[in-house]
Amino acid sequence: MIRKIFCLSIILAMVSSSGLAADAIKIGLLGPMTGVWSNTGKEMKLVVELLAEDFNSRGGVLGRKIEIVTLDDEGTPQGAGQAAKALAKQSVTAVIGSLTSSATEASQDIFHKAKIIQISNASTAVGLTEKNLKYFFRTCPRDDEQSRVIVRTIRKMNLKKLAILYDNSASYAVGLAHEIRERARRNNIGIVFDGSLIPNQTNYLDITKRIEAVHPDALFYAGYYQEAAQLLLQKRASGWNVVFIGGDGANNPNLVSIAGKEAAEGFYFVSPPLPGELTTEYAKAFLKAFKDKHGFIPHSIDSILAGDAFRVIVNAIRQTETTDPDAIADYLHSRFFDASGLTGHINFDDKGDRLNDLYGVYRVDAEGRFVVQRMFQHGRIVK
Repeated sequence: MIRKIFCLSIILAMVSSSGLAADAIKIGLLGPMTGVWSNTGKEMKLVVELLAEDFNSRGGVLGRKIEIVTLDDEGTPQGAGQAAKALAKQSVTAVIGSLTSSATEASQDIFHKAKIIQISNASTAVGLTEKNLKYFFRTCPRDDEQSRVIVRTIRKMNLKKLAILYDNSASYAVGLAHEIRERARRNNIGIVFDGSLIPNQTNYLDITKRIEAVHPDALFYAGYYQEAAQLLLQKRASGWNVVFIGGDGANNPNLVSIAGKEAAEGFYFVSPPLPGELTTEYAKAFLKAFKDKHGFIPHSIDSILAGDAFRVIVNAIRQTETTDPDAIADYLHSRFFDASGLTGHINFDDKGDRLNDLYGVYRVDAEGRFVVQRMFQHGRIVK
């Protein structure tokens, strides 16, 4: 009899344990936990996990706990494709990520075919939402909005001759360069150079000399911080005094680590606001909680936008009272509105793009700090 009771207890424990595991709502996090973008990927994980802890401490959602399933995509298309397939097999309700546009693009069709909600926090390439994929959304603004702020900044600085340089391997960079090119022409800004570079090089002297020879007032680089840092080093070594501007791909603390403070000083870039400049009460409370737990506030706005993506998913599940992807997607496209997002209010259009954009123009000072010069919302100066 004792043996039967003991066996029955084990069976009940196993059933109870499997029931609890099955009852959890799984949310995937797809991002670079290794590789050149790992500092941002790891921050994304910390932000999302802290938010999940907070929601779980208050009962989760629909009476169910939230489980974060994190997979490393190394920030590459190949890694993203493999990680997306793995996540699709783990019964996730939704996925946050990925970081780079090329990685996100490699994962989109996989999640769409699996009917899994995907919300990217940092992939700004215009084409990602022009596909009209029902289950794809993003909490970051897209490159055509970014180009509006960049060109307006160039005009405000009274720079007449523009050189455009871009990373020819990244869909984000190619797309942003295209948007800058078209908008500059419409604003009668002369383009004196328009060319690309191959990433992951340590010497761009040939191309910088070619650009310097046509005497631009401004050099705009569409690409990521690694190459921007190398270009800054070459610019300083040659004593070239051109105004150098980058897009949000250059917004990374490692830019200064690679280039050094002296070379980085004076560099401008456009990006959604840095975490320390967020003004919503929810953001201030969250940043305090994050600092209390980890000893610092997030460096990357992309990690905060991942937090916004998490909140969108959880609030949509709560409002629709279901994890059905079609019901959630329909709700997000038509009726969703979060007035208290970490980066301000959030809602989406029928393509899945966020309707409320916010960009800052930053300049690197002599101490290597990113100092905001202007803040734009919907193309208008708000700060």
